[in-house]
Amino acid sequence: MSGGPTREQGGLEGLLRDLAPQALGALVRRYGRGQFDACEDAVQEALLAAATQWPAEGVPENPRGWLVTVAGRRLADAVRSEAARRRREDTLALATPQSALLGPPPDAASTAGRDDSLDLLFLCCHPDLSAPSRIALTLRAVGGLTTAQIAAAFLVPESTMAQRISRAKQTVRTAGLPARRLSERLADVRQVLYLIFNEGYTASNGDDLTAPELSGEAIRLTRLLLRLVPEDAETAGLLALMLLTDARRPARTGPGGELVTLAEQDRSLWSSSLIEEGVELISRTLPRGQVGPYQLQAAIAAVHDEAPDAKSTDWAQILALYDLLARFGENPFIALNRAVALAMVEGPEAGLAALAPLEADKRFARHHRLHATRAHFLELLDDPAAPDVYREAARRATSAPERRHLTEHARRLEAGATHRRNA
Repeated sequence: MSGGPTREQGGLEGLLRDLAPQALGALVRRYGRGQFDACEDAVQEALLAAATQWPAEGVPENPRGWLVTVAGRRLADAVRSEAARRRREDTLALATPQSALLGPPPDAASTAGRDDSLDLLFLCCHPDLSAPSRIALTLRAVGGLTTAQIAAAFLVPESTMAQRISRAKQTVRTAGLPARRLSERLADVRQVLYLIFNEGYTASNGDDLTAPELSGEAIRLTRLLLRLVPEDAETAGLLALMLLTDARRPARTGPGGELVTLAEQDRSLWSSSLIEEGVELISRTLPRGQVGPYQLQAAIAAVHDEAPDAKSTDWAQILALYDLLARFGENPFIALNRAVALAMVEGPEAGLAALAPLEADKRFARHHRLHATRAHFLELLDDPAAPDVYREAARRATSAPERRHLTEHARRLEAGATHRRNA
């Protein structure tokens, strides 16, 4: 044990949260995917033991190795007990020979040089899992969030989320990972982290605009991923995008939780430290080689964040970046954002014309953001139809703050029109 002062509780919790996926990854590597549940249980027991012992005895010199060793012993004991009681059921033989399961647990020395967090991320982002299941399993196994916390973030009953996570674990236990290049597997992990961040930054439903726990966890996990693959430019781009976007969070809502648009936000509330870190990261990444979509989106976010006010935004540069981004394949949200940039450069008529292909897409045509964007362009043209289109967008919105914002904006437009007619 280290002889120095014990860590404060907040620091200890952060340390354990960082070490948990490393310990779980080490055990899954040692005992196989077939023991995913048992490995997770053993790690949770080891974390509880650490939270109890370390404040009194001090943090070990090798805290990760301590967790792996303790968790390995708990798992070996559990496996032996289960094998004796149930005569070594077939499930104990999945992915790893039984002799390996009953062998000695990994010790600190054998695991000190390897971080298995990336393997664990790959496992949780298994291609056979649906996107919601990938997100849930990643948050549970790598992020350390409880099932109740994940369920609350996605506004579903805890029992529903527990079933989703259980099914995901079953898939992981029984399905092998296909042979894929590292870059392709990294793309799967990045996509899951991006989805987690987006759900946290703008919740898809519920009474709150944001779910900070989710976006914060996405940033933490992306930092972890970048430490594991420091030369991957797209991972750096993803982290920069998250930082530059999350920097605006303090100004996104008003005192009553109401939505505040980007143009109306008090930019003095934006996090200058996150902006500085994000800009430095993307500035260092872009010149290095092949540019990817996350890097381009981060560059767009940087242009927004570096503008002192909305009127100073370099929309021409943003439009050029969206034109480059469009080359990576069709994406309706990218096309929608490009239409906004086009309207700011060439006028709202050009923006409306750019929306036509999206309105022809039966799936995306129902999305509230398409209607809200169309309403905004009509508003810029002083078209009297704008309030009705804002109301249609509000009817389609699933987020209560967005719905309230769109409805209120429609009311203000109509009130202003009535005032002008009566003046």
